[in-house]
Amino acid sequence: MAQVEEVFDIYDEHLKPIGTASRTEVHAQGLWHRTFQCWIVNEQDGDRALLFQKRHPQKDTFPGLLDISCAGHLLAGEGIEEGNRELEEELGISVAFGSLEPCGVLLDEKRLADGLIDREICHIFVYRSNQPLDSYKLQADELTGLYRVSIEDVKRLAEQNNGEDKIHAVGVETNEEGILELSERLFNRSDFVPRSSTYYEMMLKIAEK
Repeated sequence: MAQVEEVFDIYDEHLKPIGTASRTEVHAQGLWHRTFQCWIVNEQDGDRALLFQKRHPQKDTFPGLLDISCAGHLLAGEGIEEGNRELEEELGISVAFGSLEPCGVLLDEKRLADGLIDREICHIFVYRSNQPLDSYKLQADELTGLYRVSIEDVKRLAEQNNGEDKIHAVGVETNEEGILELSERLFNRSDFVPRSSTYYEMMLKIAEK
């Protein structure tokens, strides 16, 4: 049976609701739509870090890159308080919406491959958890790994300079049998989904509290 395509609420340039559209239509026409984004703050022995998921290599946008701990589109008719379902779907953790710390709402526009445009109304949250990385249950068709990146290195990402300095991260990745294995790697800036300095500043203001 063919998979049913997701349908999202869509908005005009003034962010007023104007109807619904499929995922394909949203990206093809550059329509504004809402997303839920949650960063997990992980602290170990005084070292505070953010968790970055490694996107599945077959994702339609930014395949294989490091991205927000957990993120997803809000389906048509969903309220932002229902976005926490993404945490259970992608990472296997059940988190009450009231446990999330709001960072704010940011408009994000990206040019994708083949002339597509991704215009997102991003509802950004922080969740604090020191849960071991190998205890998460990763959604196999969405992500293949989870990495700790120190707050200081995230700040360097936010600087938006052209430096080629490496970012060290320890995490887990799924092997061919789908089992999580310890991984330690050096990443370039090009290995991360691009985000504006404004985006990082908004999120880090809460994450660093």
